[in-house]
Amino acid sequence: MYKSYLKSKSLYIIVSLLLLTGTLKAQQYPIYSQYIFNGLILNPAYAGSHVQLSASAMYRNQWVNFEGAPKTLFFSAHTSLMNEKMGVGLIINDDRIGSYSTQNIYGSYSFIIKMPKGKLALGFQAGLNILSADFRNLNLDDIGDNSFANMTSNLRPNFGTGAYFYNKKFFAGFSVPFLLNNGYGNIDLENALNEIRSARYYYLNGGMMLPLNREKTVKLQPSVLIRSQEGAPLNFDINTSVIFYDLLNVGISYRNIDAVISYIDFKLSESFHFSYSYDWTTSAIKSASFGTHEFMINYRVRLRDIHDNVICPKFNDFM
Repeated sequence: MYKSYLKSKSLYIIVSLLLLTGTLKAQQYPIYSQYIFNGLILNPAYAGSHVQLSASAMYRNQWVNFEGAPKTLFFSAHTSLMNEKMGVGLIINDDRIGSYSTQNIYGSYSFIIKMPKGKLALGFQAGLNILSADFRNLNLDDIGDNSFANMTSNLRPNFGTGAYFYNKKFFAGFSVPFLLNNGYGNIDLENALNEIRSARYYYLNGGMMLPLNREKTVKLQPSVLIRSQEGAPLNFDINTSVIFYDLLNVGISYRNIDAVISYIDFKLSESFHFSYSYDWTTSAIKSASFGTHEFMINYRVRLRDIHDNVICPKFNDFM
């Protein structure tokens, strides 16, 4: 019985330490692999860049076979308005790790400036973060242990901003999607930690499109993403993919902290694309994990009353 209690206690401590980085900073926003196909995950200025209405649903199952590992559901939608002068978007995600769950609901707005060499978008997002914990399913010998007292839902507003420049050959963006370091109630972990606080994130990314043949039916798409989170080491992704006839996109990424990622996207119809990625875990956790699966389906449609006179880009174009 005592061993069972220690096991539950250890699980709680491990999950809590995964949530806490640096001094009382919570890593409450998941790391995605398919931001390559949906930049709204990182940057509110991305809203409207697909011109037509673009909606995506995503599921991420991280560190398969590792008990209490993160599982994430994500939905986003965005579109341009007023002849591509602005964009609006919405993101909703539900992220669960161990006994903790986090939900984010954000609306995005971008002001799009047409320039001779491309488009510059300045974006803003605002919304709510909800953090809660439920320890009822843990096998506890001492059900009165205050360390396992359920944390009721803590709802906190937040906002962020970003900039994004793009054309058919190149893109670059910088964003800070969460500016406030909100506190989330009192959580007593062995009387050493008494509050979880949200972390501030910084994203810098860029990439280009390079035709590999004269007909431009085969293209190389290299890109890079640099992530910075307060209280955590700097990390980055290096991505390279090859696009065949705008029907198939096959690529690989290197993430310096914990994974090599393979991904594929293919066109199902004029409106639908399906994407899948697999993270090959390279950190110490690989001995207990079967990697990470991520699925996404994207739907795009021209709204006649809004997009009647605008040119909508191909799926793999940046503009």
